[in-house]
Amino acid sequence: MTETTEFDVRKIAKSRLSEVDFSNLAFGKHFADHMFVAEFKNGEWQKAQIQPYEPISMFPANAALHYGQSIFEGLKAFKNQEGEVAIFRPYENFKRFNISAARMCMPQVPEEIFIGGMTELINLDRNWVPADNDSSLYIRPFMFASDEFLGVKPSEGYKFMIFCCPVGAYYNAPVKVKIENHYTRASIGGTGVAKCAGNYAASLYPAQQAMKQGFQQLLWTDAVEHKYIEESGTMNVMFIIDNTLITAPTGDTILDGVTRKSVLTIARDWGMKVEERRVGVAEVIEAAQKGTLTEAFGAGTAATIANIIEIGYEDKIYRLPEIEKRTFSPKVFQELENIKRGKVADTREWMLKV
Repeated sequence: MTETTEFDVRKIAKSRLSEVDFSNLAFGKHFADHMFVAEFKNGEWQKAQIQPYEPISMFPANAALHYGQSIFEGLKAFKNQEGEVAIFRPYENFKRFNISAARMCMPQVPEEIFIGGMTELINLDRNWVPADNDSSLYIRPFMFASDEFLGVKPSEGYKFMIFCCPVGAYYNAPVKVKIENHYTRASIGGTGVAKCAGNYAASLYPAQQAMKQGFQQLLWTDAVEHKYIEESGTMNVMFIIDNTLITAPTGDTILDGVTRKSVLTIARDWGMKVEERRVGVAEVIEAAQKGTLTEAFGAGTAATIANIIEIGYEDKIYRLPEIEKRTFSPKVFQELENIKRGKVADTREWMLKV
């Protein structure tokens, strides 16, 4: 593989920027002008390029379509008050991406391709980064098998790509969740630790059934006994019980979320009691009944902090305190926003300026 971080660039003939209403951004509907593409062939990475965002071609026998070798990441870039663009904790996503790659028998992506390609792409499309406080540029790095071959084995060729989209809020209101005690998202020894496409495909049917019942998300439980809460469909989940911030530990079945990690760091820095341990369903329900469950929220890149207002379990609904009465989740959300948008000093060096 070449050591240079210079990439071939083929610019779009006419920008689509003027077609987007930045005051009314839906999540994942609009895509920036360019994308980054790198191919892994003959055991090494080829020279990468930036090109217009456009359709890609593949053969019907593409290995990813049949055997599911596909992984991805999600992160965001923000514009600060001086108009500078910065990415939130991209090296954490870089490390996690390669953990996913190893689990899925895919090649490691070098830093100069993942971070270098991302920064060059965003620099080219920096006008696509929204300036509004409720918006950001969502970044999607992903990799998939590219062999034209039918047979159950790891592909020999892969394509790594990055595209971006300006987005507004993922959730516009507090969410209602259902504790899932039948279907399973991930099991010990499975692929729950990897951010692979198949995990999300398997979650769609139970999530769809929950939505028919009026819930926006599921709280997944362990695959063995369904006694312990693990994570939600699009985010890690946290509870405040008796003034203690509690969340399940990461591992085979729980994704090591970057926002999760950031929230825990801030909470500890503030002197809050934090526990990373198994969270029992019975414990959460009892705390909700007694009124000691004062806050519950999801933490993830798309949603940042998504407050949970109702928990459904075994045909009963448990209503949590109103958002106005909560203290930690609004405060930590604002702290994260201030860091991302340069309103406070980045003392932990979480932001990478482009």
